[in-house]
Amino acid sequence: MKNVGIIGGTGYGAIELIRLLQNHENMQVKKIISHSQHGEQIASIYPHLTDFIEHPMQELQIESLKEEVDILFLATPAGIAKDIIPKMADSKVQCIDLSGDLRLSSPAEYEYWYGKEPAPQEVLEHAVYGLSEIYQEQIKNAQVISNPGCFPTSALLGLIPAIENKLVDAKGIVIDGKTGISGAGRTATPMTHFSEANENVTPYKIGKHQHIPEIEQYLTDKAKSPVKVTFTTHLIPMTRGLICTMYGQLTKEMTTEEVIDYYQSYYENHPFIRIREAGIFPTTKDVYASNFCDIGIHVDQRSNQIIIASAIDNLVKGAAGQAIQNANLMNGWEEKLGLYTIPVYP
Repeated sequence: MKNVGIIGGTGYGAIELIRLLQNHENMQVKKIISHSQHGEQIASIYPHLTDFIEHPMQELQIESLKEEVDILFLATPAGIAKDIIPKMADSKVQCIDLSGDLRLSSPAEYEYWYGKEPAPQEVLEHAVYGLSEIYQEQIKNAQVISNPGCFPTSALLGLIPAIENKLVDAKGIVIDGKTGISGAGRTATPMTHFSEANENVTPYKIGKHQHIPEIEQYLTDKAKSPVKVTFTTHLIPMTRGLICTMYGQLTKEMTTEEVIDYYQSYYENHPFIRIREAGIFPTTKDVYASNFCDIGIHVDQRSNQIIIASAIDNLVKGAAGQAIQNANLMNGWEEKLGLYTIPVYP
């Protein structure tokens, strides 16, 4: 049994980690670290955890983590993990960062998009991008994982098969993303206030979203040539769920069925990717509270465009679930362990 530490214990990502790890046969939560609420029982903040977590949250103590924890999940805001992970480098602790601190290979890009001082270059070079289905072999041998963002997980899983095999032109890709309010975190803002968000759809961070360079970096990696995208995000009045609808120009004439067959073959050994049949498209309810990514595809033969819809739960496949999937891969366990459950519906 591996002992787990979670830093950032009161955020939504941490709460999902706790929920999912409760049924994991090879991991147990040993430490929950909270800067602002150490000493408190987490059930006093989240009563649904009553009787499940009985030890109080603790202050961050690096040496204690090195001695008592085997796997460390960092469910922190951007700008924190980059300072903690280097201090764990002389230990055997596996670190999985759910923030954006290690996702961009260029420190200058991170500083530009996140507005914070970047991680040391050697840390960036040591980290493996944890898009589980795409970088599986690298993840298996990693000590430090940079867990993908929620929008990049949906967009990249939807686009990479087409980009990697040059079915889609690398120029002119459009990504329309929509997410539930939990994606903004627990701290309330005017945009996430009930009166502002209810019965409303809000485009946000137009041209400025920090997930833009992440999506472009890994599409470029698979295309072997530069890829730029137009990416627009929208806040939707629902608690959780995320869907990206993507548009690209096909490089040759193909039917919907041909593309679907190709995607099914590409993902045939990946249990969390479900490809819809022709004419059927995923919804966020189809993957609610699960680690699945459901993908639907349509080819508009009139314009020779492909339309790809990719749905995930932003807190599970887009955060905590994929982090656990990566921990499974890193430790040689069954990839589905603790995660392969029927989505909650309705």
